[in-house]
Amino acid sequence: MASEKSFKLTYATMFNPPEELHQHFEAALAQIKTEMGQEHGMIIDGRECKAGSTFEDRSPINTDWVLGKFQNGDTQTAADAIAAARRAFPAWGARPWQERVALLRKAADLIDERIFKIGAVISLEVGKNRTEALGDAAETSDLIRYACDQITANNGFIHEMGHDPLQGFKATNYSVLKPYGVWLIVSPFNFPSALTGGPAGAALAAGNTVVIKPASDTPWTSRLLAECFRDAGLPDGVCNYVTGPGSTLGQALIDNPDVDGITFTGSYAVGMHIFRSFAQGPYVRPTVLEMGGKNPTIVSRNADIEEAAVGIVRSAFGLQGQKCSACSRVFIEKPIYQQVLSRMVEMTKKLGIGDPTLRENYLGPVVNKNSYKEYQEYIDEMNQAGARFLTGGKILTDGDMAKGYFCAPTIAVDLPLDHHLWKKEMFLPITTVTQVDSLEEAMGYANDVAYGLTSGFYGSLDEAKWFFDNIQAGVNYVNRPQGATTGAWPGFQPFGGWKGSGSSGKNAGGLYYVQLYMHEQIQTLIQKA
Repeated sequence: MASEKSFKLTYATMFNPPEELHQHFEAALAQIKTEMGQEHGMIIDGRECKAGSTFEDRSPINTDWVLGKFQNGDTQTAADAIAAARRAFPAWGARPWQERVALLRKAADLIDERIFKIGAVISLEVGKNRTEALGDAAETSDLIRYACDQITANNGFIHEMGHDPLQGFKATNYSVLKPYGVWLIVSPFNFPSALTGGPAGAALAAGNTVVIKPASDTPWTSRLLAECFRDAGLPDGVCNYVTGPGSTLGQALIDNPDVDGITFTGSYAVGMHIFRSFAQGPYVRPTVLEMGGKNPTIVSRNADIEEAAVGIVRSAFGLQGQKCSACSRVFIEKPIYQQVLSRMVEMTKKLGIGDPTLRENYLGPVVNKNSYKEYQEYIDEMNQAGARFLTGGKILTDGDMAKGYFCAPTIAVDLPLDHHLWKKEMFLPITTVTQVDSLEEAMGYANDVAYGLTSGFYGSLDEAKWFFDNIQAGVNYVNRPQGATTGAWPGFQPFGGWKGSGSSGKNAGGLYYVQLYMHEQIQTLIQKA
């Protein structure tokens, strides 16, 4: 097994970590459990701030566990945070990009130093297993560094253009990318570290100031990241952290005309609501939206059966299917349909389910009571439609699981292909499987959805080229046992979607992402020769 120093934790390598990783995680978890139940403030203009009331952050593993008490921010909170970011913007935006990048690299280093604490909180707060949780934290620092790398590689995006051929004059033209101003980060529960710190890091590297508003299920993780930005030496007001309901605090942030741009990750319905609300301003402002997926995997008759089964199961049930990249639809060519399906069932039945902080468990609970209820409703609906469940199809209430939101990983077959759940993102440990006569038939089904986030394929090299040429999705994997549709990493598989899965067409952790947080200014200077 690799030593800790030579081991690089990513979603592709997380399945065989060194022993030291487990030891450090368990030590951090023990410490975190002594800190549970404390009250946490918001961070506005570098100061600890409290609201008139608090809400409890309870663990989905055991709802008796109160992880902490967090502030119920309101409309005044929104105004205060945005005003602080607005005051801080002129100095931060004008600061040399080299200095901004240096501070953000310090923040990334602090995340690495605190990775086990952050990972333990993620596991308790979201229900991720330990390697998924640590991967979330590790991706955060890599996303920040990648944004810094792109700023550095492009000299702060200051480029000299062509010279006008003017007789008697000297003309110089520069293209300069400049920050917009105040950027709002609305982050999701499922990747509370990477999808908070990644966008925030890109916005900050570009020269914007930020207001972070995390999901109410995961305020503690985002608080730890905000502390890393603060402790790295970012000036007061550059990075602000607020908590509270989306319907009040969140909407007040979105409606504030002093917000210059928004990054949101979450459901299609909420993302489109934000898009439409933000469009009510005096002019068009940038919205970077990542809005879920209904991700297919196609398995050719020429596929490696073992690789396909392993990759599908990992992507279908990692984080209990609560990934926008989860494999939720599988189309298998008839000649190997039964073999692949049987192997998937066999693997799924062996998955450890329970407290995800324990080493032996791969699956934890779903994130909250609403998801728990939706799982049961979808199972009932599929039952009524004639589907059969080869695994799962039930909630789990044995022993300690009775105090959490545990759902059995479910493989469903015989769901009619015209049923709406083939196209609806369920965000749960449920995947639907069917057989097809040809790859063309499978591709037709794969693309016939409003989403286009990730996809997977197993087959020959010639078929792989055909697959890449025809699939309508932003992130696509072929013959990948580490995950059929999941496991993107900055600098390797930048992450973003097409169609209803994303608004920008540029993928996070990639070559073109940090530029989304800047607009272009052309500077022309004419001098007499």
